[in-house]
Amino acid sequence: MAAEVGQPAPDFKMPSSLGDDVALSQYRGQKNVVLSFHVFDFTGG
Repeated sequence: MAAEVGQPAPDFKMPSSLGDDVALSQYRGQKNVVLSFHVFDFTGG
């Protein structure tokens, strides 16, 4: 499913840096959320 500009992101869960599960819905309407993916971090590539 492709993201469309201006549309809300679908809800999802992922582990935090502390190991707890975090859901996007926990922050909807309360805070801005930024996701950053670093594909080659810690891979030596």
